[in-house]
Amino acid sequence: MTKTRLTWGVVWPWLLLLVPLTLGPLLGSCASSIASATPTPTKTPLVVAITPPPAATAEPKGTAAAPASPVAPTTAPSPTTRPVQTVGDGTMTSPDFAVQAFLWWREEVADRDLQLIRDANFRWVKQYFSWQDIEGAGKGQFDWTHTDRIVDQTQKYGLKLVVRLSAVPDVPFWAGTPPQSTKDFADFATAVAARYKGRVQAYQVWNEPNLAREWGNKRPDPAAYAKMLKATYTGIKHADPQAMVITAGMAPTTRNDDVAMPDMYFYQGMYDAMGGSSTGYFDVLGAHGTGWAVAPETDPQTVVNDPKLHNNDPSAPELLRVYAFRHVEDVRALMVKNGDKDKRIAILEFGWTTDSRPNSPYYWFGAGAGIDEKTQGEYLVRAYQYAAAHWQPWIGLMTAIYIPDVQWTREDEQYWWSIIGPGYPDSYWRAAYMDLCIFLNGLDGKTCKNAPHQ
Repeated sequence: MTKTRLTWGVVWPWLLLLVPLTLGPLLGSCASSIASATPTPTKTPLVVAITPPPAATAEPKGTAAAPASPVAPTTAPSPTTRPVQTVGDGTMTSPDFAVQAFLWWREEVADRDLQLIRDANFRWVKQYFSWQDIEGAGKGQFDWTHTDRIVDQTQKYGLKLVVRLSAVPDVPFWAGTPPQSTKDFADFATAVAARYKGRVQAYQVWNEPNLAREWGNKRPDPAAYAKMLKATYTGIKHADPQAMVITAGMAPTTRNDDVAMPDMYFYQGMYDAMGGSSTGYFDVLGAHGTGWAVAPETDPQTVVNDPKLHNNDPSAPELLRVYAFRHVEDVRALMVKNGDKDKRIAILEFGWTTDSRPNSPYYWFGAGAGIDEKTQGEYLVRAYQYAAAHWQPWIGLMTAIYIPDVQWTREDEQYWWSIIGPGYPDSYWRAAYMDLCIFLNGLDGKTCKNAPHQ
């Protein structure tokens, strides 16, 4: 592979764009009482100050600033037998394998990335459909240009599609913000489901409503979200009865005020608002599974007992369990307590960051915790293995982050979570992609075509 040569004339306009970007409210200082969410960058070309970090800037016309050099794969992880137990309607195995991608702006990049996803033997791809980008001109005025192409391309590669439906935070929009926009949003979701009936397998309803910035800068309101969920579920099921409806995943936070609400409090508030039955609200509960500073098998109580593993967060011990991947088990226990033992969890985002920037708020649980690219790859594989061994039959989709937006650079927080380096037309391998490719192909008795020495 030959790297693209970057000249100062190509790079400096994008440096000027990157300089003004600032992170939103930061996590990571000592005695902090809020855990930062796994990042959920959008594909919109808008600079928005948020927590998680800013949305991407405009799509560059050339190759993005040079990412890290390609990384050789780690030793091939030993494959285990693919779980054969299916749950519910059989659409998802337990667990099932997904990755989040950014397919919106450039057809040729989307084509390359979908090929990489298929080569790695993922079965699902998650893609964000921004409400503003599709119905931004006004009620009922839809632009299906990008979504038609994305659905066509995904089908071409034989992948299943989970679509996140939500709005870009803090951007003026004719429909306003939730909860006032609930009816219009449900109508929008219904239109999407009708257009792609039988072609989009699952829909995620909104994103991280336990953060005020995702809820019109209003205090998080689980009862209001439950109303949105019910209206959206009804519309999607009317348009496409076979489509799966998944709740939003919640940001992993220990803060409980006008800015954020802990996920366990928010989920319980949803169940309270649903009156003891989630029937008619969702098919699968969405969750986020941030790895933080520890291995995927780590007992959350171990994290609670060791201040360095939660960055000296002074919150109540039961809230500190959020700093472990296995916090997903707490979410499962809450579901069972509320009578939902027969429904599954879909992990809509999970991963480990390798952020090595000393001044980054993510450093303490990235490079500062010893998470390098080799460790990141090993942890991602072990997370799938742990789920297969301990979470059947209730675990469904598990969505690794990310096949990146090609415009990200080392200054973007999202860059450090990604399983390959950003760039096009060259592919910049990282150990995480190679490890997952070897592992997922091995489950089916295949080899990873991109891995050397196979």
